[in-house]
Amino acid sequence: EVQVVESGGGLVQPGGSLRLSCAASGFTFSSYAMSWVRQAPGKGLEWVSAINSGGGSTIYADSVKDRFTISRDNAKNTLYLQMNSLKPEDTAVYYCAKPKKTFTVVAGSRVGEYDYWSQGTQVTVSS
Repeated sequence: EVQVVESGGGLVQPGGSLRLSCAASGFTFSSYAMSWVRQAPGKGLEWVSAINSGGGSTIYADSVKDRFTISRDNAKNTLYLQMNSLKPEDTAVYYCAKPKKTFTVVAGSRVGEYDYWSQGTQVTVSS
């Protein structure tokens, strides 16, 4: 059974930091790139970041570039998103998402590109 279970959300002040984790099971984690996608209140899905299967290549949306860092620990089957210098506009539900195809980096929020999603975790940036 494929599972991607997310944790680490919460309330943080502007300028603060937060780290999200996504624990994966039921598939060969090291054979898949992974993505983070978010949905702000009243907005559609927004792709945030992606990392290749080995962890050596990362890409980011312009809105989070230089503030967020995606990483992974394949030995622990875990994906991370370190969020620094958080802004109120970062407030959203964050999801980790698994692409359907092995060794394929997906830089977009099209639902059809992914086959499994975490349950989502709320990140609220407010003073």
